Amino acid sequence: MEYMQLNNGIKIPALGYGLFMVDPLKSEEYVSLAIETGYRLIDTAQIYNNEEGVGNAVKKSGIKRDEFFIVSKIWHTNAGFDEALKSIDLSLKKLQTDYIDLMLIHMPYNDYYSIYKALETAYKKGIVRSIGISNFDTGRYIDIIYHSEIKPVINQVETHVFNQQKDLQKAMQEYGTLIMAWAPFAEGKNDFFNNSILKSIGEKYNKSAAQIALRFLIQSGIIARPKTVNIKRMKENFNVFDFILSCEDMKLINSLDTKKAVIGDFSDIEYNKYVLEIKM
Repeated sequence: MEYMQLNNGIKIPALGYGLFMVDPLKSEEYVSLAIETGYRLIDTAQIYNNEEGVGNAVKKSGIKRDEFFIVSKIWHTNAGFDEALKSIDLSLKKLQTDYIDLMLIHMPYNDYYSIYKALETAYKKGIVRSIGISNFDTGRYIDIIYHSEIKPVINQVETHVFNQQKDLQKAMQEYGTLIMAWAPFAEGKNDFFNNSILKSIGEKYNKSAAQIALRFLIQSGIIARPKTVNIKRMKENFNVFDFILSCEDMKLINSLDTKKAVIGDFSDIEYNKYVLEIKM
């Protein structure tokens, strides 16, 4: 495993296991398989309804808690300083842990200032080891920077070879905020797994298009957290630390960037309405 350093000095695994849309009733099973494979960064969220499964799997693994890096996120319906703090306490109980390694604001909606203040308070209490944001564009990111005491360590956004987030990454460098990629495979859109550039580069290293895409993100300083419930793919996704892409390879993959979201377009009013209507 390779690691990256957050702006508060904490190290984070460069690759994790994501639980978006993982059946809450099966989440413990899949997280346990991920742990057996070697994953230690586990990414969940309040709205995923599978924090309990994560907590059960981690507890039953027999592995020391400090070897894991657990990530969760506060949903926008838990806005308000007191409500956000209560939601953090509930997440701690569900995860069966005394602390969460990274807690994020899940969406830039509602009173996210109060949520961030709650995160800062939780950080000072030691029940959250690092704090950040998710789905914040450049403007809202700078807004949080100007209205916060503790700078976000992570901004989790849709990031993959077709939407590489170069401009956002550059804007956040001044404050040391890293990108964590959700949907690193673009959910298979644009015929992702059959992309000719990814496949041709993969042939050089005896790797799949998916492995090349993950390696590209990691070498670009981006943390990836792919989701799968297929044990074969879990192992394949984890097997990306035994090769390094060349500068030529990186340039070729850079050429795939359209600078446009293919899943969550926050400039689209209907998409925003859809997300805002999702309740806990």
